Amino acid sequence: MPLTPDTATPLSNEPVTLLEVARVAGVSPSTVSRILNGTAKVAPAKREAVESAIAQLKFRPNIFARSLKTGITMTVGVLTQSIESQFYSRALKGIEVGLEASGHSPIIVSGHWNAQTDVASLKLLTSRRVDGVIILTSDIADSDVLDVAKQQPVVITERDLEGPNLRSIHVDQKFGGYLATRHLLALGHTRIAHIAGVENRADAQGRYLGYLEAHTEARVEPDPRLLVRGNFTDKGGYAAAQRLMDSGVPFTAIFCANDDTALGARLALYQRGIRVPEDVSLVGFDDMPTSSFMTPPLTSVRQPVYEVGLYAARMLLDMMGYPAEAVQLPPLELMVRETTRKCQP
Repeated sequence: MPLTPDTATPLSNEPVTLLEVARVAGVSPSTVSRILNGTAKVAPAKREAVESAIAQLKFRPNIFARSLKTGITMTVGVLTQSIESQFYSRALKGIEVGLEASGHSPIIVSGHWNAQTDVASLKLLTSRRVDGVIILTSDIADSDVLDVAKQQPVVITERDLEGPNLRSIHVDQKFGGYLATRHLLALGHTRIAHIAGVENRADAQGRYLGYLEAHTEARVEPDPRLLVRGNFTDKGGYAAAQRLMDSGVPFTAIFCANDDTALGARLALYQRGIRVPEDVSLVGFDDMPTSSFMTPPLTSVRQPVYEVGLYAARMLLDMMGYPAEAVQLPPLELMVRETTRKCQP
């Protein structure tokens, strides 16, 4: 049956209005508004008619106008540190999937490991009237995080911080450092170097403490000269490995603070003619997807990066009044591949 002029899809390029949706669905404009806003229960038949009209007319609600009326923008601010990083791209994917069903869209800004930039980025997000904020690790002061939480719900990762309108997620980085180092010690390595992460970063400190704990448990005294500072990047790992080799201090294994660091260290070793794992064993941290495709495939501590992003998104939605299915964070796990072997006498 052909559509009548009263119900036909508009042929002009003008945006479809809520009034047109109401006319096609045969309901009042207020009913359409209540369905879109989820502010009241509506009879199933009316809801079905409205949804059918929306699909037929290809109606898109004016989010800006709706946000002015309701104060809800359907956006979530995400402060990350480096979008280029494999680590952060995995976490951001988890956040994206976690927000998907709710209809919220992420607005992503980068702080580049600068506390002042982080503060400015958070101010930018709040000025955009986002409904909530997720902070993926940051050097920002606790007091600044608490200030943001006074304005909207906040979830922060790699921080043990709680308060009104604030939740945090913390992965046991110390245990991960312990797993990596214990593995090398079990293979007979006692001269284990550690290319650490950024100084004063909680995750870097935790992994180093795990390195020390494994040595203490094995009753092996770590050589402080084998601690070199990196910055969680491949370039930082390359430079740190160069300094380590130039020092002349002997070592048979390296525990790197993350996989990017291990990638840089691997290149530095290769350029000096040092074989992995025949001459030096190598362990990373994070177990990024590309790590199993290195030559040779990298032994690494797997932490649930994607799941942390998913968990953060679901936690934030719950705080915002959108009940979401809980996410279980899997424990850290050592993925043994081909860059480690028994220490050769």
